[in-house]
Amino acid sequence: MTVRALRIAAGVELASLAVLLTNLATVHWPAVSSLIGPTHGCAYLLVVICAARVREASTRTRVTAAIPGIGGLLAVRQLSGATTFRRNSGRTPQENC
Repeated sequence: MTVRALRIAAGVELASLAVLLTNLATVHWPAVSSLIGPTHGCAYLLVVICAARVREASTRTRVTAAIPGIGGLLAVRQLSGATTFRRNSGRTPQENC
């Protein structure tokens, strides 16, 4: 459940950052900033907390999750690579072919 929550929170974090930057570059409506800003902040905190709670996460993955904006997606990518490696009984991808 935590990896799934991490994946969702990472997507929300990236999407909210895109909305904030688009708003800043175009019309700069204060209402958009006041609505999306806290959403982005909560999503960022949720990404960091979820990454810290995943048992398979290495220290590198946990630190990567703390990068604002894209860190959550990078952490999900690192975790999916670790899960795939573990699922293949410890064999390298070249040995699985």
